[in-house]
Amino acid sequence: MIYVALGSNIGDRARYLAEAIQAMTETGLRVTKESSVYETAPVGYTDQPSFYNMVVELESIAPAEAVLLQLQQIERTLGRERLFKNGPRTIDLDILVYKSEDIQSKQLTVPHPRMHERAFVLAPFAEIAPSIEVKGMTVRALLEALPESERQDVVPLGPLQSLVNSV
Repeated sequence: MIYVALGSNIGDRARYLAEAIQAMTETGLRVTKESSVYETAPVGYTDQPSFYNMVVELESIAPAEAVLLQLQQIERTLGRERLFKNGPRTIDLDILVYKSEDIQSKQLTVPHPRMHERAFVLAPFAEIAPSIEVKGMTVRALLEALPESERQDVVPLGPLQSLVNSV
């Protein structure tokens, strides 16, 4: 299985998440699970709106680098601009886990090198795949190991479809 984190904090955040998932399907990635959406405080550069975050499980026969290129194209199509590190974005798509592979290349590091520090990634990830092991611990254990101060700004909002329909 492949796990991808999605985040958005510009414009209609729920619509950007939904459009990214639709685009994944249209490019041949098979979405098999979706977490709830979580509203989260920004990390790093904090003078920006809060994020909607979620994690999806995918299936694909494409190699990891090809999946990365597909996700980057989806980001561009949905207006992603990389103005500065941790800045606001219409959509952010990060490969967290690619099957059981460890990948260290110029373009891609899998498992994602900072996910074990980020409640906004681990909370939705633990919802759909709590027993997946990363860095020798399950996703659930990684989430529980984070200080409460890291987890308190991660608020579950419910299924994406309910947010898209309510706007």
